[in-house]
Amino acid sequence: MPWLQLKAHVAPEQAEQLEELLLDEGATAIGLQDAEDDPVFEPERGTTPLWQDTVLTGLYDDLEGVGEMLERIHATWAEHFPGEPCPEIEYELLADRDWEREWMDSFEPLQMGQRLWIVPSWHTPPASDAVNLMLDPGLAFGTGTHPTTALCLAWLDALAVDGELAGTRVLDVGCGSGILAIAALKLGASHAVGTDIDPQALQASRDNAERNAVADADLALYYPEQLAEQLPDQRYPIVTANILAGPLIELAATIAGHVAPGGRIALSGILANQADDVSAAYEVQGLIIDEPEIREGWVRLTGTRPN
Repeated sequence: MPWLQLKAHVAPEQAEQLEELLLDEGATAIGLQDAEDDPVFEPERGTTPLWQDTVLTGLYDDLEGVGEMLERIHATWAEHFPGEPCPEIEYELLADRDWEREWMDSFEPLQMGQRLWIVPSWHTPPASDAVNLMLDPGLAFGTGTHPTTALCLAWLDALAVDGELAGTRVLDVGCGSGILAIAALKLGASHAVGTDIDPQALQASRDNAERNAVADADLALYYPEQLAEQLPDQRYPIVTANILAGPLIELAATIAGHVAPGGRIALSGILANQADDVSAAYEVQGLIIDEPEIREGWVRLTGTRPN
């Protein structure tokens, strides 16, 4: 059976209004996606921000009366928002397809380094004797597909191969989906702490920890202020922070302060032209920063605190 799709480009403040009108007209599904390449990495806690140019789509199984539907939507919009033009709505017929299957098929297992694989839950691990981290795409940032995440995962895998992760404690700043902390635990770390400003991220980390059989005692999750209150002076042999250059520089003293003597750190979420500024901010904190590792214009910086 074909489907009718309505589609409109909306500003953030219009999205909820138009979404309600499409649902009132019987939409079976609503979609929101970025019209351009403008990712939102660091939302304020408790918010779900949209892009400046958001594509809102509504999917309908009734193909009749689309003209009348659009007239009703425009009339209701004009009634509730006088003087504010209704976003232009396009429509098209979509051939019948298994949308869920197509979405699932677009995510394949990913190998990170020598031993680590990131595997969606609907796939059989391709290497049963490897370290397989089961993780599905979701709201929280960090599924292994972005270069910054992949660079950090490959670094953790290399530490494990060299025996530097076994029995260690790890801190992950800006944990997102929990992927780095959980990977460290599965690669041999004894305990991990994750911190993030986003409640969705902390919930995703809990869910992914449970899916990967990482006991609660092995992964502790905190908001930044909770971490500062409860573990203010904790130092860790391994620290990761895959956020953005601005927050990395702003939080340099705090993040670097958690690196134990002889400890290692990985910093990512950095564009190539930002690497020097981030390096300088952490060298001031007494860390020795290595040459950057670059992938697709993104940088991972690693470093060590001298004993």
